[in-house]
Amino acid sequence: MTARYCSLAQQPAPVPAPGLAAERAAALVGGQRMWVNGTVLHYCFLGGDTDTSVVPMPGTGRPRRGSWVGTDEQRDVVRDCFREWRDLGIGLDLEEVRDRSEAELRIGFQPGDGSWSAVGKDALRVGLNDRTMNFGWDLTAPGERATALHQIGHALGMLHEHQSPFAGILWDDEAVYAELAGPPNHWSRERTFHNILRKLDGDEANGPVWDPQSIMEYPFPSGLILEPEHYRSGLHPPGTLSAADKEFALRWYPPTGRPGPLVPFRSVPLGLGPGEQADFRVEPPETREYTVGTFGDSDAVVVIFEERDGVPRYLVGQDDGGTSRNATIRARFVKGRRYVVRVRLYSSWGAGETAVMCW
Repeated sequence: MTARYCSLAQQPAPVPAPGLAAERAAALVGGQRMWVNGTVLHYCFLGGDTDTSVVPMPGTGRPRRGSWVGTDEQRDVVRDCFREWRDLGIGLDLEEVRDRSEAELRIGFQPGDGSWSAVGKDALRVGLNDRTMNFGWDLTAPGERATALHQIGHALGMLHEHQSPFAGILWDDEAVYAELAGPPNHWSRERTFHNILRKLDGDEANGPVWDPQSIMEYPFPSGLILEPEHYRSGLHPPGTLSAADKEFALRWYPPTGRPGPLVPFRSVPLGLGPGEQADFRVEPPETREYTVGTFGDSDAVVVIFEERDGVPRYLVGQDDGGTSRNATIRARFVKGRRYVVRVRLYSSWGAGETAVMCW
């Protein structure tokens, strides 16, 4: 009998700007889901009275309403797994908060809804009252801690390892469809194809070499893999962070110090100095466009952080891909809060930072 598998929602493929150089397009595809290094990434556990949803019962399709509230023991498993990723020394801070409005990652425990997570910054597209991650079975059962490590890997931007184009796996497609259609997964052919049989582009893969020991690798029973021959009897990753998993995390999120003091722009003139007002005066929840600057012909990445308790928290980011001289950011600015604007230029790798107050 096959294992219970994580199921990722299908996302539209990115469309590069016309005329974009191939190496820049590859960088954008590989990095679009990744967080800006140095981000303080917050997670919370959903537990309100209205934190419920209706899902079909596996195998029957009959609807059932279930709560997203998990037990203290399951939450402790997830906390411990966040600590394990954080203790690698990556350049992201992973902190638990109680207020969902402060959390980029919102976690539920609804049985019957599978285990899944938004991938990287896709979590920012999810409404504040919905989950970005769910655990659909008991994480305290033997071997299930790996499920939490796996979902946090997705939240950090990692995809399924068995879908790497470098894996060289030849599947018995119909055997895979039949296996996943039965218990405990009850997957459609479309879901099976998207999560198992579909090959990623090389730019999307977690690394240039397939890692069958990765925490992002599914276990598979015998009879599903035709090649490589030595996996015909099954593929059984250990359920722990592999050396390649750790290398991935440290490559994308190299260690950084705590955020330093705010400094004015030096390499990129934005027309704003420290403490100067920006040209917006908005009340929540209005959304306005605000052009933060003109960067000549350089490719630019612009990121806005909202400063809370002296710590910049990721709000919105944009990479113009070299298609525009202006970087225009759409974001929800709240009266009385302080925001940090950061820019990096690809051409010179210049960088700058300034702080503005939204009055």
